[in-house]
Amino acid sequence: MRELLHTLPDGKVPILIVCGTRPEIIKLASVYHALRESSWARPSWVHTGQHGDMAVQMLACFNVKPDHVLERKGESLLDFSTGCRVQLDAVLRSKPWAAVIVQGDTESAFLGALSGFYHQIPVAHVEAGLRTYNLNRPFPEEGLRQMIGRIASFHFAPTSRAAKALEREGVSPQKIMVTGNTVVDAQSWACAQHDIRRRLVGKGHLLVTMHRRENWGADVEHACAAVADIAREFPSLPVLFPVHLNPIIQEPVHRLLGGLANICLTEPLDYLAMQQALADAWLVLSDSGGLQEEAPTFKVPVLVLREETERPEVLDAGCALLVGTNRDLIVKTVRRLMTDDVAYRRMQAPSNPFGDGTAGLQIADRLGSALCGEDSSCDQPEGQVNVVA
Repeated sequence: MRELLHTLPDGKVPILIVCGTRPEIIKLASVYHALRESSWARPSWVHTGQHGDMAVQMLACFNVKPDHVLERKGESLLDFSTGCRVQLDAVLRSKPWAAVIVQGDTESAFLGALSGFYHQIPVAHVEAGLRTYNLNRPFPEEGLRQMIGRIASFHFAPTSRAAKALEREGVSPQKIMVTGNTVVDAQSWACAQHDIRRRLVGKGHLLVTMHRRENWGADVEHACAAVADIAREFPSLPVLFPVHLNPIIQEPVHRLLGGLANICLTEPLDYLAMQQALADAWLVLSDSGGLQEEAPTFKVPVLVLREETERPEVLDAGCALLVGTNRDLIVKTVRRLMTDDVAYRRMQAPSNPFGDGTAGLQIADRLGSALCGEDSSCDQPEGQVNVVA
């Protein structure tokens, strides 16, 4: 079956990218630039404002100038979601979009996908197929990405494992493409453009981060107690802890770790500073999904402060271990890696299991083929072009 696709006066196809958080910007920048450089697409970027100033800084870092900037309504997630949906609806009515692209599992991604679905515009989901199948961990991300998976037309899976998860859920293999993760594209760009490389001499530091909702409360305290134990047992090991701005994280971190000489508590790092911190790290201790994906690029092992991960590829590759927030297990594992060079070297991945840095280009090419035919060219007279539905 074939249908008519509207094009712009320059013969290109309008594509809408909906994005609002710092991680989304990192992971969609390469897709955006690949589409801009293509012969067929005219991408427009919607910034939902979900992450405020942090997102604005990230947009500048990756040379992205949003075409639409939404106004954040209220402070609660409900207020944000309601205001965002109304404004997204207006953007979607403004042009005959050929596709809506979203990334991951944020509220912005879900709202963008839902808006596209309501307007019967194909939704392309970048980083599709991640699953824990535990709706409470991570919450609400697991539910959001599963819901996006039900309404997406294009599923760009970062790994074959993610693709298989989608197939088990009934997604047609023809709608799935394994591309690698665009986070590796971003790292490749940062290393090349900003000379990110190891600069510390010696072992390097222990890099610690915590922010996930499911770890709020006692789990944060347990993890901080473990970091304090490690700092006292290994006083020559520098510990770098960029502390999330949420008071629920700030209070226990500063109370339990603020007085230890070899622990440096800082404000959250921007993207380039975090990449440099990873390059200089000996070990990462974190509940962040992004750091699980990024650390292998620099051959830095990760201890995951969670009971499960939607990125099991790091476990399969041996470059990460699940330790949860169990104080004794965290300390025991760090002690083993400090004293057993063979065990440590086994956790240094020879390559990043999440791709080779070409995911953005692959996504742009696949969309071009699907929307414009095999030659990825929509250069036709203004108005319409035949495409395969």
